[in-house]
Amino acid sequence: MKIVSRNEELLRDGLSHIPQSSSRTSLSSCNKLIRFEDISAAAFKIQCSVQKTPCMYSRLSKQYGMDIYLKKEFLQYTGSVKERGVIYLLTSLPQDQQRKGVIVASDSNFSMAVAYHASELRIPVFVIMSTSTFPARVKMCREYGAMVISYGTTAKDSQMHARRLAQENGYLYLEEEDSAVYLSGLGTVGLEVYEQVPKLDAVIFPAGGHCGLLAGSAAALKHLNPHISVIGVESESFPVLQQSLKAGHPIEDQACSNHHFYGDVSGLCFGSNSLQLTGKLVDKVVAVREEDILISMLRLLEYERATVDAEGAIGLAALVAGKLPELKGKRVAVVLCSGNLELHLLQQCIARALTLDNRVCRFSLVLSDCPGDISKLLEVLAREEVRVLDIKQERTFVTSEVFAVEVTCTVETRDKIHTAQLRNALLERYPTAVWTER
Repeated sequence: MKIVSRNEELLRDGLSHIPQSSSRTSLSSCNKLIRFEDISAAAFKIQCSVQKTPCMYSRLSKQYGMDIYLKKEFLQYTGSVKERGVIYLLTSLPQDQQRKGVIVASDSNFSMAVAYHASELRIPVFVIMSTSTFPARVKMCREYGAMVISYGTTAKDSQMHARRLAQENGYLYLEEEDSAVYLSGLGTVGLEVYEQVPKLDAVIFPAGGHCGLLAGSAAALKHLNPHISVIGVESESFPVLQQSLKAGHPIEDQACSNHHFYGDVSGLCFGSNSLQLTGKLVDKVVAVREEDILISMLRLLEYERATVDAEGAIGLAALVAGKLPELKGKRVAVVLCSGNLELHLLQQCIARALTLDNRVCRFSLVLSDCPGDISKLLEVLAREEVRVLDIKQERTFVTSEVFAVEVTCTVETRDKIHTAQLRNALLERYPTAVWTER
């Protein structure tokens, strides 16, 4: 958590002085590593303000050869685990600062959590969002009770405006980082998982740049049982945590995607506290492909009726991709930390995942333009028990024959084996059929 205002010392008990010359002083540089007692204190203080989410045995266990327990943090009110750190931060503020208010500048899960919990605590809260923010996020933030201001075309514009408002009005400007207060709140997830699942062998967390959840929870788990393996998972496209661990310091120049699909998974590695805790306590960090994340989202939706985003699904993606073979036969908890994905992106993700899973396929073939030929094709598809999603006919630009029609079909199958059976049946009757590669 980055605290930027003239009141930066408010959250640092035990610090006699913090220089005020810079408008972007980071408190994390002053923090000691969090202790188990800090996390226990956080758990006691926030117990009435956040959900104690279930950690349930999953039907996916048989499919992947291990006992999988899913910690469903996406069931928090704002759909994100970030609420734990945010509520502990806000309740730690002195009353005079609570009266003045807080301000944030992004459309992230962190900002949504600040908007909701600050409103619940009757703390004035202002959220600055760029004009490119999805309307649904703006609407939701306002419904939580925040004063939302659209400013600038980029996130940087919004942040500069928020800092200016904070300086002029005495608001506390909050930017997600890795202060001891914030990490302690996030670390309460590790406490709950340990209580809910006896005889744990491993716990899998999302990692990426914003690895506060991984670091804070590792501090709790390793204190309770040093033999529990703590594993972080990040995207192959943005292996910022692995690069930072290798370099020994947070990577600041990592090129990150602005695509909303990735969310915090693609963030920069923002703090030395999280990095130091991760290097000391986390047993392994692995990277997965975008395809694995999409398949993981599909599995969770089908088997658990859990609608999560990339950050929420990335932990299970490591099991989907076979990145952790040493966990076969073990008892494993996976933290599903976030479920905030815009509807249009959700539709795209599921459609793409079905294709990657070999359950939606497309083929083209040329038929003579005679009555009954397309009907015979449909009979073949019906015999193979596939579902026709779309069928198109092209006559004008068919070059093979004058009186011919090119038919392109998109169909849904049960699984990879069913798709192979369909392909063989079609090639037997239509040898020139061409399959569109996924």
